[in-house]
Amino acid sequence: MTKRFGNKMRYIGEKEISLSGSLLVAHPALIEPNFNKAVVLISLHTSGDGAMGVVINRPLGKSLGEHKKDFAFSSLSDIPLYEGGPVNKEQMILIAWKMDRECKDFKIYFGINPEKAEAMRQDEPNLVLRGFLGHAGWDKGQIEGEVKQNAWIVSPIDGGIILKDDGKMLWQNILVRSNPELRFLADAPEDPSVN
Repeated sequence: MTKRFGNKMRYIGEKEISLSGSLLVAHPALIEPNFNKAVVLISLHTSGDGAMGVVINRPLGKSLGEHKKDFAFSSLSDIPLYEGGPVNKEQMILIAWKMDRECKDFKIYFGINPEKAEAMRQDEPNLVLRGFLGHAGWDKGQIEGEVKQNAWIVSPIDGGIILKDDGKMLWQNILVRSNPELRFLADAPEDPSVN
């Protein structure tokens, strides 16, 4: 029984394990605009159906109340919005996460409705809520192929890093933690002429 992380899919024997609940961290060489320096939280992955998740490190600089007037006077109006991915950008997905201090467990609630989000916020003071416009999706076998080609680094979720970072440095922090050998590429400027 083996588990391999980093640039490889996870396997036990010959059976592939789902990437659900993992982070996909874009390799520095992945320059495709939709995923350049992206960190994707994978919410659903099966080898037969493909994968779905949201990019969690692209803040839009506005809140839910600013984006949708229906929420302007709601208790959810201050929720920050992020670009969740290139698919269906009109759709909003609410996600909540929190660190359970007692058992040091990081919990994620994916795709909650606004009523549930309001109730959770009242009941759980340490809850962090984020809104994501759009999502990322892969067809059957597509994400497996991209991981094998080293376009993505598979990383377990580190709640401590996610809670500390609003998105701007998240890619670099997780990339370097997952693969220290990539620090040089992670630190490289966008424009090589300013190096």
